[in-house]
Amino acid sequence: MYTQFFGNYLLSNGYVTRDELFSAMQRQADQHLKLGTLAIHAGYMTASQVDDTVIHQTHQDRKFGELAVELGYLTDEQVSSLLKQQIPAFLSLGQVLLNDGVLTNSDFEQIIQDYRKKNGMDNEENLIEQQDIINTLFENFFSGSNTTLSHNGHMFVELLFNNLVRFIGSDFTPIEASEVTEAPIACCVEQDVHGEYAINAYISMDKKTAIKFASRYVHEEFQDYDEYVQASLEDFINLQNGLFIVNISNDSNTELTLGAPEQKTKSPLSFENRTLHFPILYTFGNIDFYIECVKIQ
Repeated sequence: MYTQFFGNYLLSNGYVTRDELFSAMQRQADQHLKLGTLAIHAGYMTASQVDDTVIHQTHQDRKFGELAVELGYLTDEQVSSLLKQQIPAFLSLGQVLLNDGVLTNSDFEQIIQDYRKKNGMDNEENLIEQQDIINTLFENFFSGSNTTLSHNGHMFVELLFNNLVRFIGSDFTPIEASEVTEAPIACCVEQDVHGEYAINAYISMDKKTAIKFASRYVHEEFQDYDEYVQASLEDFINLQNGLFIVNISNDSNTELTLGAPEQKTKSPLSFENRTLHFPILYTFGNIDFYIECVKIQ
């Protein structure tokens, strides 16, 4: 989850625009991380030291690591460690933004320090995703969006993000959530969750995005928006809600039931109850999730 929330952190704090973030996300998978970026992240070098080493590189045909050692900024052991270490995926996103000139090394140094401190990652040498850090990331995401959720609502959204990573791909960034009373839709599926805790869950996107979403979900390339793509959207929301009610049962012994998924075609949708909108920015398009709170425990 580090990469997904890192993108949201950059966007919500004004370091990047939505277009700049989207462009960087599309290219980050092919991005080669520079040693200077890794050194800043590891705390081995400051931004000014990286800039100075790059300046020296413009006058000498030498590797960055060799010059950094010669200048006294790194040791041979640190260079070796950087080249062997487990690389956090979100650094690739930062590297693209550095290459594009959206961020400077000084920006990046401060962002990394602030991001890790805010999310309790100060002592995470290998940035292994421990649950307490993931919890902090979620809490900061919700507090930053000024959107309050019940315990069950929080559980639903955390499960949603995890399912997106597992079944669709990790190349997304959650955008600030908000309350809405209506929403424009294109390809939209809704499913009800009934019981002591009751919600209506919606997933919506345009046709091009739906085709790509379904292709990833079933590992088959669809070319047109047809009944197979529609069935894939229905299956995903059914999987999401099915796992959710299992988690609710395990968490509080509350038994919930599911309605059948339904295609929604009338736009805009109007919501009768408090409804939260969770936009997801994927590299292949925008996906909108809506949670209509029918009954909250």
